[in-house]
Amino acid sequence: MMFTVVGGLHGSLKMRTVERLFTPVIFFLLLVVIGKAEIYIVTVEGEPVTSYRGGVSGFEATAVESPEKIDVASDLVTSYSRHLELNHDTLLETLFDQGTYKKLYSYKHLINGFAVHISPEQADTLRRAHGVKSVDKDWKVRKLTTHTPQFLGLPTGVWPTTGGFDRAGEDIVIGFVDSGIFPHHPSFANHKTEPYGPFPKYRGKCEVDSDTKRSFCNGKIVGAQHFAEAAIAAGAFNPSVDFASPMDGDGHGSHTAAIAAGNNGIPVRLHGYEFGKASGMAPRARIAVYKALYRLFGGFVADVVAAIEQAVHDGVDILNLSVGPNSPPATIRSTFLNPFDATLLSAVKAGVFVSQAAGNGGPYAKSLVSYSPWIVSVAAAVDDRRYKNHLTLGNGKILPGLGLSPATSLNHKYTLVAAVDVVLDSSVSPTDCQRPEVLNKNMVKGNILLCGFSFNFVAGTASVKRVAETARSLGAIGFVLAVENVSPGTKFDPVPTGIPGILITDVTKSTELIDYYKASTSRDWTGRVKNFKATGTIGEGLEPILYKSAPIVALFSARGPNIKDYSFRDADLLKPDILAPGALIWASWSPNGTDEVNYLGENFAMISGTSMAAPHISGIAALVKQKHPHWSPAAIKSALMTTSNTLDRAEKPILAEQYSGSETLMFVPATPFDYGSGHVNPRAALDPGLIFDAGYEDYLGFLCTTPGINHHELLNYTHRPCNYTLGHPYNLNSPSITVSHLVRTQTVTRTVTNVNEEETYTITARMAPAIAIETSPSAMTLRPGASHRFTVTLTVRSVTGTYSFGEVLLKGSRGHKVRMPVIAMGFDR
Repeated sequence: MMFTVVGGLHGSLKMRTVERLFTPVIFFLLLVVIGKAEIYIVTVEGEPVTSYRGGVSGFEATAVESPEKIDVASDLVTSYSRHLELNHDTLLETLFDQGTYKKLYSYKHLINGFAVHISPEQADTLRRAHGVKSVDKDWKVRKLTTHTPQFLGLPTGVWPTTGGFDRAGEDIVIGFVDSGIFPHHPSFANHKTEPYGPFPKYRGKCEVDSDTKRSFCNGKIVGAQHFAEAAIAAGAFNPSVDFASPMDGDGHGSHTAAIAAGNNGIPVRLHGYEFGKASGMAPRARIAVYKALYRLFGGFVADVVAAIEQAVHDGVDILNLSVGPNSPPATIRSTFLNPFDATLLSAVKAGVFVSQAAGNGGPYAKSLVSYSPWIVSVAAAVDDRRYKNHLTLGNGKILPGLGLSPATSLNHKYTLVAAVDVVLDSSVSPTDCQRPEVLNKNMVKGNILLCGFSFNFVAGTASVKRVAETARSLGAIGFVLAVENVSPGTKFDPVPTGIPGILITDVTKSTELIDYYKASTSRDWTGRVKNFKATGTIGEGLEPILYKSAPIVALFSARGPNIKDYSFRDADLLKPDILAPGALIWASWSPNGTDEVNYLGENFAMISGTSMAAPHISGIAALVKQKHPHWSPAAIKSALMTTSNTLDRAEKPILAEQYSGSETLMFVPATPFDYGSGHVNPRAALDPGLIFDAGYEDYLGFLCTTPGINHHELLNYTHRPCNYTLGHPYNLNSPSITVSHLVRTQTVTRTVTNVNEEETYTITARMAPAIAIETSPSAMTLRPGASHRFTVTLTVRSVTGTYSFGEVLLKGSRGHKVRMPVIAMGFDR
């Protein structure tokens, strides 16, 4: 199985088919050391720090028994950690000769094991060794704002409750396992007027830039480390482009960090135009960087697990992940049990809230790459801001298109000149306008250059940025890029350009443009142009249009239902959990970044992906954590989910982008498989009224009752036997109910805890006709801090072969509304 970084469906004008997004890109062969040496993640007997309850002579218990953070600096933890690492080294030294293997990492805090570079034969030896629990071959990973704070109501509805934007997220550390950071960006500056002081509760390290000899940290950035041992061992690491430091060689890591915790009021400037002022969701939160993803190959799970281990050890409060598997694990039957998800389970046990991008495989069912209940899986929405532009032809026709650019001069029509008609060398095909030297500058100057959208834009060898540079260098007034052929699933995003420019994405409109150009252009008998008489003007595309039909679930956002195993069988757990803005998001970029051709050398980029949605949730979770510092990760997750919206700004049900039968874009009513509980509502999440809390024992109960999970494998990762009384996985105390195989009648239990003043709640429910739903009791009164259990009974009325959707609503006498989605599919046996 391969793992993939799920966010960065980068918002370029490249055509991105779903198949291309989720095809593993393997650029390097593994190094051959002994036979074919590969990287393996090994777990061994003995509990890690977060689970160790004593029993080893000379070492006292270190286990975390509550959501409170573990003191990793204590002598108890330090000595037990050394003990575990010594055991790892001793095991390897006993089995193998020195020089025939290389240990890359020891994992001690969240799982007990190590990553090692060995041959398959040596891996077999390890599997047979006494005390070894599991040996898994490493798998790859890949990468999966100016307006969204206002769209989410943060400046007026949330930040004032935290002391203003200059205190929003104070004393909260968000860790980013991503492609690093560009530390010199103003989004990450330590302001002179309100400087960030020392932060003793965080224990992370700060690497030093080998070129400048300056630390990557500055007070705003409190930790910066990189993890590449597995990438180096696999022969995939190239220091000239990947940077052996936390420096962001991609842009993705800087973008996600800025969305969650970038400074407030940073002007977004490109090509001499300001697109607004950027801010993170929690602009005062601190940033801790754990670089484990790289430009060409993404990353390796061994490095990612090491980064997560380090982040929890260092004391982060929130962990932002744009990482997920390319497909369910082939070697491990359950999607919930692997070194990656097991590490995150221990992280949540240690009190860390984890936000993970849901994946970019939409709009197809079961395309999620984030599965487990202890993780918040985030879907991506299109917000209310859209960029549009138009080309007006000399014959009066107006052709819509995309062009984040200034307009041509008012009341002046410019001649259209096709690149193919001004080529200097007839043997060259210059239609995509990437090489100015092959075009006749004298014929282009002062005109609008007409170019063709070729496959090179799909492959990434051509870019809109380069078209604009070509037009500018030739003295053109502007450019038009016409799409004549389009593949199903093609997605176009606007790209900012410094000169007037537009992309005509509708093939029929491109045909109208070309027909007009041909009819207006006279040629001699050889086909050479005698007179260019086609004219046009390019409109203003810099100002966004705000729509009420927002949010909308983005086309690329991965969909449920959630799956529990490699056979793609449905899980009794709703995923994604929540929806957040993820399309056309402006945020900081690394000028070193080379992954997005349209933003090479820029300080800002507007890109799309569930990678952009996840840090919105991370930043908002930081605000909730700031107000409620002792809440568990599950409590924060519950507050976000139960207060979310299922209606858009026009008070109509949220829609989802989907394909019609001809694979053209259409809008359909969204379901919980598209948006989870709904679109995040930060203001309401700060005061949810009730929460559905859960902890480590509850998650173990979920795992123990999920059919098909090997209890021996479960013991390997959790070090606990299955003696829980949850009954069914759908009884996990989550803020949603999913019964994937409902036969006759099932009763589901939930427990709510009051986190406000005394309040009486009435409980109502509704469900699609195929399933009957009842709740008990009909009302309950809870004092502050009190908990109360209620039941939801589901009964099959008719077998339809499809899921039915509904909800349970708890309405409080003090105005709180707690909503929980309910999903079930009925069967006759």
